[in-house]
Amino acid sequence: MPEAPATPPQTLERRLSALDAAAIVVSNVIGGGILFTPPQVAAMVPHPLLFLATWLAAGLLAFAGAMAYAELAALRPRAGGEYVYLNAGFGRVAAFLTGWTSFVAGFSGAIAASAVVLAFYLGRFFPLAGSDQALASLPLGPVTLAVSPQSLTALVAIWLMSWVHLRGVGPGRFVGNLLATLKVSALLLFILLGFSFGVGSFENLATASSAAATGGGWLFALVPVLFTYAGWNAASYVAEEVRDPGRNVPKALALGTLAVVVIYLLLNTLYLYVLPVGELAAVRGSVLDVIADRLLGPRAGDIMGVVSIVSLLASISAMVFAGPRVYYAMARDGMFFPAAAKVHPTYRTPATSIVAQALWSSVLVLTGSATALTTYTGFSIILFNGVAVAALFVLRRREPDAPRPYSTWGYPVVPAIFVGVSAVIVANALWTDLVQPLSAGTQVGPSAAGLLIIVLGLPLYAWFTRASTRA
Repeated sequence: MPEAPATPPQTLERRLSALDAAAIVVSNVIGGGILFTPPQVAAMVPHPLLFLATWLAAGLLAFAGAMAYAELAALRPRAGGEYVYLNAGFGRVAAFLTGWTSFVAGFSGAIAASAVVLAFYLGRFFPLAGSDQALASLPLGPVTLAVSPQSLTALVAIWLMSWVHLRGVGPGRFVGNLLATLKVSALLLFILLGFSFGVGSFENLATASSAAATGGGWLFALVPVLFTYAGWNAASYVAEEVRDPGRNVPKALALGTLAVVVIYLLLNTLYLYVLPVGELAAVRGSVLDVIADRLLGPRAGDIMGVVSIVSLLASISAMVFAGPRVYYAMARDGMFFPAAAKVHPTYRTPATSIVAQALWSSVLVLTGSATALTTYTGFSIILFNGVAVAALFVLRRREPDAPRPYSTWGYPVVPAIFVGVSAVIVANALWTDLVQPLSAGTQVGPSAAGLLIIVLGLPLYAWFTRASTRA
């Protein structure tokens, strides 16, 4: 009697190089934030050099976090990023809550929001693609599913990228690297042309606006800038698929984060070269479009529209790649639906997790709730990043003799600074959005709603724990 075929192992293959993983970092970070955040920061820090110092300080903090993650990833080279580190340092509850938040909003919400913005930019060239005119709607209790050409375009982008990454690390790596290369090349070319042929003045870098810059404003400005740097940890999610992870994951995190810091500093310097800081603060919409119009003329909007489309596609691709590795890791530990731990027998990808993420992202697109969710849970990115870096101290004490292919630079001072800044930002967000409104009897802010979303993961954790115990 012939033997039954062996069940394929539920493991991922190590096929990514350091440059592949660095491309995921760059694509994950550089998205819509750099288009819309600089005017907000300029309004809070109306001095050009302090404005640039804000971007540099946040970049250094991101790099400090990336190097702490590099040690954690080299110590625990598994899929899942901070889910793995929180599980090792602080237990399953903390780990589940970061994974739950990633699925509900961190990745799925960001993918949905980026896909809708992508459809908006496509509407510049194909008006129907950006139309939000409802074609059909379906009320479902508190939410309504609304189908429009814009939502359909967004769904096509989500499912196309999900299909590419489901088909294997090879196709996903090729598409991701291509989009990342196009994105970086376009931005660097724009910067070069801007400084070489654009109409501007370096005197703007020494001219403050009439508004006064304050230390408090500078600290508050760090928050949106840190959000714009969010995604510097992307290589850690795919550590299980990186060759020689003890060497290549730290290299990828360093290269990817440094590349983003350099691009952000150059772009913001170009913004100030073209616009005095006071005018930059008054920009509404995409600052890149305004700068391009000043530098290249009225048709520059179309050029920047293409750059934005490529940039958003690259971001969606990176998030579609990274997010499912978190749910795969959770399911493998019995902390998510068991099917999410399945690896496709041919493509060697967490196919069920990829499909689940695409489905939830699609729901968020159709309900129009993606932007709200990402706003609510924005502070949780800094929260869980800070807790993950804090796990480094726990594991250093608990596992002093464990082999560490990479040890973070500046320990314990540099990671302690990262944890401290993260704690201050989170505490300030909760104080401003929860404590003060409750004491004043006014409406709470988005961070309070984000905290509620995190807490709602607790009953799910209990359910998965019972289900895992019964199994």
